[in-house]
Amino acid sequence: MDTPSPAALPQGIAFGPTTTDALGTGFRPFRFFAADGLVLAGRDYAPVRASDRRPVVCLPGLTRNCRDFEPLAARLVAPEESSPARRVVVFEFRGRGASQYDPDPARYNPLQELQDTLLGLALLGLDAITAFGTSRGGIVTLLSGLVAPGLVKAAVLNDIGTEIDIGGLMRIKGYVGKPLPEGATWDEVVAAMKIANREVFPALDEEGWRRFARRLHRDVGGLPKMDYDPALAATLAAVTPETPMPDLWAPFDALAAVPMQVLRGALSDLLTAETTAKMADRHPGLEVVEVADQGHAPLLEDAATLDAVVGFLDRVGA
Repeated sequence: MDTPSPAALPQGIAFGPTTTDALGTGFRPFRFFAADGLVLAGRDYAPVRASDRRPVVCLPGLTRNCRDFEPLAARLVAPEESSPARRVVVFEFRGRGASQYDPDPARYNPLQELQDTLLGLALLGLDAITAFGTSRGGIVTLLSGLVAPGLVKAAVLNDIGTEIDIGGLMRIKGYVGKPLPEGATWDEVVAAMKIANREVFPALDEEGWRRFARRLHRDVGGLPKMDYDPALAATLAAVTPETPMPDLWAPFDALAAVPMQVLRGALSDLLTAETTAKMADRHPGLEVVEVADQGHAPLLEDAATLDAVVGFLDRVGA
């Protein structure tokens, strides 16, 4: 694919007509050109009533997409009267969801994803946000403290922290990029997900597994299809149990003055309780929420977790 020069790219956000997600919450889909010409996508959820609160900008995990945040968006844009409404903006990283796949898998990395996100925020006119990052999206959130100081005014990290446990990363490596069997049905995908993730989400019921499958896969002619570029697997190809994990303490320290909440799956194999405790020691006021019966990464749909997030956002103000 030929890469256009930055001067040749349209500068702006292209919005589609308002539509609704799987939960019936209205949003405007948008697209914009990355600096290298790739087409990137996202969703813009408007609050149901006037709001003076900062927008919440959601960044998904390695293989996840906008659909991951639908329950959270529903709570934030149309909360109970006692809680302020908020605008929610969700980005899909390159190679995921509705964003274009990158012909060079080397560009599937957090610094590139941060650059893409910063451009999207600039085009949307957003220079002060509350960031909500799941896993990979949380790494991008942390890096923003070094690259764009002052942008993130409050942050929620979903099962990610300053140290990554290699065991969890090896488990993720084991499934990323594995294609679905030809002609696999939704029932077959749900059954396979149960087997692969039963220790991660032991309390999930049948409907929960079906919701999870629908978030991770898109429907093409009635059949599920992987909703990310299989080439993402290349980013983990060199990872072994001996690979040193990235040290994210410096980005974390850059956000030391920022109100922060960490959601940790009680069964997480990526974010340990020890790492979370060290983060709390280093960041005065860090709020830690343990999500029962869930591993990496919590699904953000149970009432207790959503209540905790909304409560935190209400407390940290505008």
